[in-house]
Amino acid sequence: MTRRFLFVLGSARAEGNSELLARRAAEQLPPDVGQEWIDLTELPVPDFEDLRHDSDHVRPTEGNVARLLDATLAATDIVIVSPLYWYSVSAQTKRYLDYWSGWLRTPGLDFKATLAGRTLWGVTALAHTQEVVADPLVGTLHNSAAYMGMRFGGVLLGNGSKPGDVLTDDAALTRAKTFFEQEAPLARFLYED
Repeated sequence: MTRRFLFVLGSARAEGNSELLARRAAEQLPPDVGQEWIDLTELPVPDFEDLRHDSDHVRPTEGNVARLLDATLAATDIVIVSPLYWYSVSAQTKRYLDYWSGWLRTPGLDFKATLAGRTLWGVTALAHTQEVVADPLVGTLHNSAAYMGMRFGGVLLGNGSKPGDVLTDDAALTRAKTFFEQEAPLARFLYED
């Protein structure tokens, strides 16, 4: 399967620091690697409704949820691009991940089997000099990948608060040059051997 990256932008700010850093990393991908960029603020979806005990989920065939689902299924690599909001992913990003719960229970979709073996990545900007404060965000993505049987490429962290700040973070820009080249191991929960 030819690699196809889906960049899911979860910032409340257009062209925010997380997106700028993700675009720098994406510039390094070979030209034959497909890229799709979806901005969750431009593709709004309603709050996720958990129906698992009430009724079957139905595969969406039109609208924003269907577009997100189709893009997710078509991707070999999913990149969550979210700033660090209250030590985790943004509300838009969390809503997208909540939809995964419904897609897991959609008859005939085989969502988990389809994503198994594919790779989940993260890119985030934080307004803090100690990167350890991003551990909850990293844990959210890592554990999501582990549950889905995906590979996890890690999270590219950059520092920035005001628009464009991340472009002065030389260490993050250097890491961005090779971020998608690194080996992405199969994600495993910490309690697994």
